[in-house]
Amino acid sequence: MQRRTALKSISSGFGYLAFAAMAHEKARADRTATGGATNPLAPRPPHFPARAKRVIFLSMRGAPSHVDTFDYKPQLAKDDGKPGKYGRQRGGKLLGSPWEFKRSGRSGLWISELLPHIAGHADDLCLLNGMHTDLPNHPQAQVQMHTGNFQFVRPSLGAWTLYGLGTENADLPGFVALGAGAGNAQHFGSAFLPAVYQGARFGGGGRRPARRRGGDRAPAIPNIANPQLDRELQRVQLDFVQGLNRSKLGRDTHQPGVEGVIESFELAFRMQDTLPELMDIGGEQKETLALYGIDGSATDRFGRQCLLARRFAEAGVRFIELTHSNWDHHRNLGEALPARCGEIDKPIAGLLADLKRRDLLDDTLVIWAGEFGRTPHGQGGDGRDHNAKGYTTWMAGGGVKGGFRYGATDEHGYEAVTGRMHIHDWHATILHLLGLDHERLTYRHAGRDFRLTDVHGNVAKEILA
Repeated sequence: MQRRTALKSISSGFGYLAFAAMAHEKARADRTATGGATNPLAPRPPHFPARAKRVIFLSMRGAPSHVDTFDYKPQLAKDDGKPGKYGRQRGGKLLGSPWEFKRSGRSGLWISELLPHIAGHADDLCLLNGMHTDLPNHPQAQVQMHTGNFQFVRPSLGAWTLYGLGTENADLPGFVALGAGAGNAQHFGSAFLPAVYQGARFGGGGRRPARRRGGDRAPAIPNIANPQLDRELQRVQLDFVQGLNRSKLGRDTHQPGVEGVIESFELAFRMQDTLPELMDIGGEQKETLALYGIDGSATDRFGRQCLLARRFAEAGVRFIELTHSNWDHHRNLGEALPARCGEIDKPIAGLLADLKRRDLLDDTLVIWAGEFGRTPHGQGGDGRDHNAKGYTTWMAGGGVKGGFRYGATDEHGYEAVTGRMHIHDWHATILHLLGLDHERLTYRHAGRDFRLTDVHGNVAKEILA
């Protein structure tokens, strides 16, 4: 009775139940005969031998102060309190970093005392001290960091990566965004690329996870289960809907939107089995949880994201983005910046250590970046203003030189002066490490070929290992 009721509901409005059953049987036969429909997420060869197979992008939303973290400026400390000569606050007092920088690792990279655990991995880091971008406004700079363009809707870096390489696990999304919350959908979107290449966002919404034995909480995955239909009936329903989709596709001949929907539905069906298990960290050893700072303290939340990133990377996901917010320190720098650094320092160090001991770091490109940097002069006595002319990101693993510093800002950290890397160059370099030529990775849309870097971008070959 339950099956008959469900099937009648499925076919309601179409006038016949037989079509659903026939669609189900045909779809099952097709899957048996062909191993499934052509999968747009299937792994594809790179343009040339890749140095990295996957990306973990640590996105620091709000723009961390580079001169207080990874860009050591002794002259700024000497000139503390003197009138500045930069930007819209020309004449404002320079603010030397309140924190000490120390040489770290055998490479001797200068890293702030605020990040002692990450400093322990200095010999794995490639500091990019010559970064610059176009606008010092958060929304536009964040969109440009993710898509290469702040004026128009364009596919995100993760979507381009997935489009170019596919994924190694057909039962999981190839592009995952953790802790994204209510962030701009463009950061993880596919724009004119088929919808199947957009990021799957987890965190920041949905049901509160149920408490398990021992006090831990299983991660919440909204809408992962169907409370009305069991798996067999879901398959019948899905085959019926997919039959309609394929009929439309047959009539229209070329319809990327429908193609994306077909594969997205199939992926969602498969994810019901694999995703909850993958996101359940209850089986991890206590030593591993401690490594990431998953202990109920300030490191717990981002530590969980970092551990899940390792699990997704290990499972074959191509692009994983983690988001950490509240780096916009116009004031209260003295208290807020140490707090933010304390929340990410141990988890990121744990991620690097865990990837290394599992032989994953060599072919995993880890990226740490905010949308721009901060000014060398103070703001309100205890803060720093926006600065797009010079800032720092870093990479680790994935074929970059470890213990290496590329590029530099001026003596006070205001503007990139050597090894300048625009966001287009940054994107071109990331794609190159993945074995993708940024000039060849194109998609035909609205009568012309589009690419992530538009008509710009140079690979920073100096940082390649």
